[in-house]
Amino acid sequence: MLTIDGLAKRHGSRAVLTDVSFQALPGRVTGFLGPNGAGKSSTLRILLGLDRASAGTSLIDGRPYRSLRAPLRTVGSMLDGSGAHRSRTARDHLAWVARSNGIAKRRVAEVLEEVGLEDAARTRVGRLSLGMGQRLGIAAALLGEPDALVLDEPVNGLDPEGIRWIRRLLRGHADAGGTVLLSSHLMSEVAEIADDLVVIAGGRVVNAGPLAEATAGYATLEDAFFGLTGDQGNRR
Repeated sequence: MLTIDGLAKRHGSRAVLTDVSFQALPGRVTGFLGPNGAGKSSTLRILLGLDRASAGTSLIDGRPYRSLRAPLRTVGSMLDGSGAHRSRTARDHLAWVARSNGIAKRRVAEVLEEVGLEDAARTRVGRLSLGMGQRLGIAAALLGEPDALVLDEPVNGLDPEGIRWIRRLLRGHADAGGTVLLSSHLMSEVAEIADDLVVIAGGRVVNAGPLAEATAGYATLEDAFFGLTGDQGNRR
């Protein structure tokens, strides 16, 4: 379970997050939506120990990320693409990530096959296409066989087959009891896969609950999104 409670973040006099609270539950895919600048990235960075909150807590299975000894065994994440150095090969990138968390070397080959990059294992990251780079980032997230996945724009750059693949991957992870927190601007993809929906606007949560409840009275998730974030002209 991922638990965000009363999260606040300020940069000087500017409030980035204000009393942000929600949960991402086991066995469910939670979509995380918001306009640009709404606070999604700040929330995810705090959850993953990359930034500090001004107030509130963010917990992964009841513990802050920074207290996890081998965090990739608990939560796998992808923010801002693969995060790999362009001169490393795909295999070498995954190998050092695995070593950093005490993960068996065999997992490198396993996740490369799982994400469809086995034939690109010796290819330098700088030569990978955008979609292949996304798959490499997802491979790194899967290395520790974590219960929770936190992914930001995972379908960016993927072709239609790749989009169907990521849907199956995330749905399968949740159906097996895992937790998925998925941030995306592609509302059609969120509508296709999410069980629950969190919407943030202006640094505040404006919706947290089942997707069906959020979209009730709207023709589409896109209409619901604009309604929830301030454009009330999209109701049926």
